[in-house]
Amino acid sequence: MKIAILVENTSSRDDCVSEFGLSFFIEANGRRVLFDAGQTGKIVDNAQVLDVDLESVDTCVLSHGHYDHANGFPSFFQINGHAPLYVRSGFDSDFWAERGDFIGVTRELVGSDRVVVLEQERFDLGDGFTILSYAHCEPTFPIEPFGLYRKEAGTLFPDDFLHEQYLLVVEGTTRLLVSGCSHRGIRNILRWSANEAPTHVLGGFHFMKVSVDDATYLDSAADDLLLFPVTYMTCHCTGLEQYQYLKKSMEERLDYVATGRVIEI
Repeated sequence: MKIAILVENTSSRDDCVSEFGLSFFIEANGRRVLFDAGQTGKIVDNAQVLDVDLESVDTCVLSHGHYDHANGFPSFFQINGHAPLYVRSGFDSDFWAERGDFIGVTRELVGSDRVVVLEQERFDLGDGFTILSYAHCEPTFPIEPFGLYRKEAGTLFPDDFLHEQYLLVVEGTTRLLVSGCSHRGIRNILRWSANEAPTHVLGGFHFMKVSVDDATYLDSAADDLLLFPVTYMTCHCTGLEQYQYLKKSMEERLDYVATGRVIEI
């Protein structure tokens, strides 16, 4: 299994450009899947540097309806004219941050004939790729909105993130669970995915708004994550300071993946 980090907040190479956002190219079992596309078209240039053929992508998956994961898809569509984009119902809602910024997807994606809207909680893409939502699973830990909202009829409501979905990739003994931001809580997601028995987890954990001075929260999270027999590869909304704090106790079980990294597992 090969994973290329096409976009992340930081870069591991001088010839790859970073931006606040996320995009993974995943190759397994002869399939090539683009998971998220960042917020601009930077994935196109970075893919060329990393020798990733975006025209060969056969399927796209959007983790949730935020601009920093979705808005690079129009640029991708100019390169690739055939891969469908699987999204979760509600991806096109009116999403806002507490600072007053619209953070939803570009209107170019809404109504696009490339978009396939999923309602079901499990969708088999074939060849070891499965989209999961866990939309009706009860959380063990509270789902924190962290200042993110959904607007309805002019009123802001804390987002419940039911537009979020995840990707399971199985190849041989490797069982990779991919999450964009884990807005519904990485600890909840691990419990919901227990039957899938992931060996690796890749994505943002959304700890960036948790102060590193709040040792109780981060220590509890680290202890809980270590209960699962998983290798964690995190990035983006986890936060660099928060990652460094977690790394002290999680050690080799936790790694940070930046733009330009190519991983084989």
